[in-house]
Amino acid sequence: MKAAIYPGSGQPIVIEQVAEPRPGPGEVLIRVHRCGICGTDLSMTKGGVWDYGPNARFGHEYAGEIVELGREVEGFRIGERIAVLPSVACGQCQSCHAHGNNVLCRSSPAKAMVGFAEFASIPVSVATRLPSTLSLTDGALIEPLAISLYGVNFASIRPGDRVLVLGGGTVALYAIYWARRLGAGRIVAMSRSARRKDLSLAMGADAFVAYGDNEIGEVAEALGGAPQIVFECVGAEGMLTKAIQHAEQFGRIVSLGFCTAPDPIIPAIASYKCVSIQFAVGYSMKEFTYIASQMDKGHVDPKTIVTNEIPLIDLPAMFATLRGPNDETKVHVRCNEL
Repeated sequence: MKAAIYPGSGQPIVIEQVAEPRPGPGEVLIRVHRCGICGTDLSMTKGGVWDYGPNARFGHEYAGEIVELGREVEGFRIGERIAVLPSVACGQCQSCHAHGNNVLCRSSPAKAMVGFAEFASIPVSVATRLPSTLSLTDGALIEPLAISLYGVNFASIRPGDRVLVLGGGTVALYAIYWARRLGAGRIVAMSRSARRKDLSLAMGADAFVAYGDNEIGEVAEALGGAPQIVFECVGAEGMLTKAIQHAEQFGRIVSLGFCTAPDPIIPAIASYKCVSIQFAVGYSMKEFTYIASQMDKGHVDPKTIVTNEIPLIDLPAMFATLRGPNDETKVHVRCNEL
């Protein structure tokens, strides 16, 4: 089968012929239909400190159709469509028992981040059945939707809360989506350019503000006061400071940007505001199953953010495009041309 391979050390992605996997006990083999390109994929194939490593298979926003069942598989059948939670938990460690967040588990030897391929063998423990109302494109969006839902829940949004979302990428857009669904009052999206303004408003924001000298006043005016909740969804140096500057006294900040470089803040400024900062990564199966059952009941179609679909063979060229100036938001890879 064809699969995307990252050679390592920042070398370009290649599409190679590799052995088709076989499902082991407790696994199912799926024909991958859609896999989304994530900003993490771009950052972890640059050859930096945070890197997938040599000859890595990757791809974690994917959905497909079951074509073969391994031994001891119950409750699934050939032909069913599933979304995949790409982090496999051991089910035994403290992180698994205390939090249920698969991403935090460091004990499981199994891997499921193999979505950029024609076929994938995955444990049934990370398979989420898609209802008939959802397409496989919907299924490939459950993972990024789960990231934002998991993080937004940390903010404990109260009805009418004023919310600021920093960033215009997928995590930010879906943070807006969930903040609106979970009862936020007014929501402002803020980014360095207006390229994602229309999408931000479509996801549920009431206003869009670009970074600038007067941004604090503009945000407060649009919200009717300083934000009580700030979601930092950029992951770049200086964003935590920006979040603190905008938050009202006793405001709540949730960092979803996953910055991999030092991002200094001045504690005294945060202290005078008495703000709280929560960092979050990952999700649990609860988010996946909830989204699968509720995705078609929202105020907007989450597929609105998908700006392009490409065949697997074009993945290397698209990575090069996404590393430079571009007009894409979420790109989906068609791993099987069926």
